[in-house]
Amino acid sequence: MEGSRGRAAFVLVLIIAMVCGAVVGGMLWNAGARADRELAAHRHRVQATTTGPAKETPAAGYGTKPQALAPAAWEQPEHVRRSGTIHVPPRTPPGRIVTIWVDDAGSPTRPPGSAADRAFTSLSGGIAAAGAVGAAGAGVVFLVRRRSEGHRLAAWEREWEQVEPVWSGRLHRGSDAGGDDD
Repeated sequence: MEGSRGRAAFVLVLIIAMVCGAVVGGMLWNAGARADRELAAHRHRVQATTTGPAKETPAAGYGTKPQALAPAAWEQPEHVRRSGTIHVPPRTPPGRIVTIWVDDAGSPTRPPGSAADRAFTSLSGGIAAAGAVGAAGAGVVFLVRRRSEGHRLAAWEREWEQVEPVWSGRLHRGSDAGGDDD
């Protein structure tokens, strides 16, 4: 009986953790979508033409794609000519047309987030939330079960102290009455 209640408590904790993870994941998805829409309203794709050779930059980390910087010129959305240094693939020759993202001022910037990035963030955040809630809930269930088991064992010990002298034939603890002194 006690084992089934314990399992039921852990299953309940698991269900609560999964629901919390789904809620957090959904909230992260919605917040990311809202932020991406706001960014997309102020970021624009434009064509830039490299005006010099690309210079390779050190990789940002293990497994990342090598990048290079090159001088380039582009027109921002209001048809104002701009120039600056942009990220390009390594060994990009001068005169190559590349697509870049610019902000409302025409400065190069990162593109708005993609659905794949948002999905990864939402999924990892939901899993982290579910794990945290699950671990905390399982810890609480474990501590409650351990404490109630301690109370049960203490009650059993008190009852045994009352029953044992009569059952064993000793009327008082520590006396020789009914002892096995043969």
